[in-house]
Amino acid sequence: MTEKENVKMIPERPILGINSLGRIGKLTLWHHIGRKYFSEIIVNIGRNVGTKLEDVALYIEKDSTYGALHRYLYGYRAKRIIENLDEDKGSMLIDGIPVTILRESRNPGHIPWEKYGVKVVVEATGKFTNPTTSPDAKEGSVRGHLEAGAEKVIVSAPFKIKEKDLSMPEDIITIVMGINEEEYDHTKHHIISAASCTTTCLAYMIKPLLDYFGPEKILSASMATVHAATGTQEVLDRLPKAGATDLRKNRSIMNNIILTTTGAAKTLGLVIPEMNRIGFMAESVRIPVTTGSLIILVVTLHEEADRPSINRNLINNVYRDAAQREKRGYIKYTDEQNVSSDIIGLYGPATIIEGHETHTRTANITLDLRKFYKIPAESLASLPANTEIPVTQVVIYGWYDNELGSYTNMLGDLTVKIASMVY
Repeated sequence: MTEKENVKMIPERPILGINSLGRIGKLTLWHHIGRKYFSEIIVNIGRNVGTKLEDVALYIEKDSTYGALHRYLYGYRAKRIIENLDEDKGSMLIDGIPVTILRESRNPGHIPWEKYGVKVVVEATGKFTNPTTSPDAKEGSVRGHLEAGAEKVIVSAPFKIKEKDLSMPEDIITIVMGINEEEYDHTKHHIISAASCTTTCLAYMIKPLLDYFGPEKILSASMATVHAATGTQEVLDRLPKAGATDLRKNRSIMNNIILTTTGAAKTLGLVIPEMNRIGFMAESVRIPVTTGSLIILVVTLHEEADRPSINRNLINNVYRDAAQREKRGYIKYTDEQNVSSDIIGLYGPATIIEGHETHTRTANITLDLRKFYKIPAESLASLPANTEIPVTQVVIYGWYDNELGSYTNMLGDLTVKIASMVY
C-alpha cells in the first residue's frame, strides 16, 4: 500500500463551527466540550471583546444561570479546565479540546470556515434565519456559510421568510430530533433549522396524543408558553426604535410579565404535518426568570362510545408510555410537584410532563344541525334537529429548560447526526 493510499484511510477529524457566543452559541460550546464528539471547535464572534482573550475565556467559563463550566461538567470539586491561551492565534484548550475564537467578520460569507476545515456550522446569532436571502447580501445571509466553505448549516431558530411571495427553498428542512429526523436527506438538505425551544417542547407534548388518538379525534388545541426572559429583552425601560409596533418589547423584563408572540404553532406544522389539519393557537408570556419555561397545552377531544373514557389517568398513561418508548430520553414524565428551577440543566428531555397537574373535564355539546349550512337539506330530514356530542377538554403542563437542558442538548444531538454523515 502506498503512502497516499494509506492517508485516504485515515478518517477526517470532525471540526465544528459555531457562529456567535450568545446564549445558545455559548451553551452549544459547553455541550460539545462535554460530549467530545468534535476534535476541534471554531467559534466566530466577529469582533473584539474586552481587552484580551482571557476576557473571552472567562465569559465562556462562567455563567450566571448554570455556574462554572468545570463544575457543571465535573462537580463542585472540579478545577478550571480552560488553559493554553494564545492571544495571537485566538486559541485555547478547553478540557482538552482545541478552541479557536475568530474575531474578524460578522458576515457569514466572510468567515474562513474552509481555512479551518469546518464543514458543519451551528448558526446561533438568531439573525440569519431567512434561507432565501442571497449569500452575497450586504447584511449577510445564512447561505454565506456555504459560500465560505461549510457543507451543512444548522440554524438554532425557526426559518423566517419576510417576502410573502417566496416559498421555502428545496435544500432546507426543519428538524426536531425524534419527531421527524428521518425526513433529513443528506444529499438534498444543506440548511437545517432546529426549530425553537418552545416548538421542540410542544412537539413532544402533541406527538403522544396524535399517536394515541389520531388527528381526527382532536377538535382543537391551544397553548401558552410561560417563557423565561431572552437576550432580546430590555433590562430597563427604553424608547422603542423607529417604526416599532410592539411597545412591550421595550419594557423591563426584570419588573414585568410581558405578553408577546410565538411562532411555535406555525413551526409545529413543519415537523408534524398532521397539525395543519387541526385548529391550533399559540401564545407566549415572558416572565422574569433566566431559564426554565412551561407550556400549558389545552386540547379538545371528542369521546367515542367504543373507546375508553378520556380522563386524567388515561392521559397520564399516554405520556408514561411515550416516555418509556423514547429510549433517548427526549420526553420525561413525572408525578413530582416541580417548580421551574427544578428542571434547569436537566440533561436531555425536550419536555417534562407534570402529571400531577393534568386535568380533564367532559361535557355534552348540543348542536343544532339545521344551522350548519354545508349539510344538504335532504340529509337533515332524516337526522334529529339537535345532536349531543360528548367532548373532553384536557389540560397538560410541560416543563422545558429553554436554554441548555432541553433545547441546546437536543440541538447537540442534531448537530452530531448531521456531522456523522459529513465526516
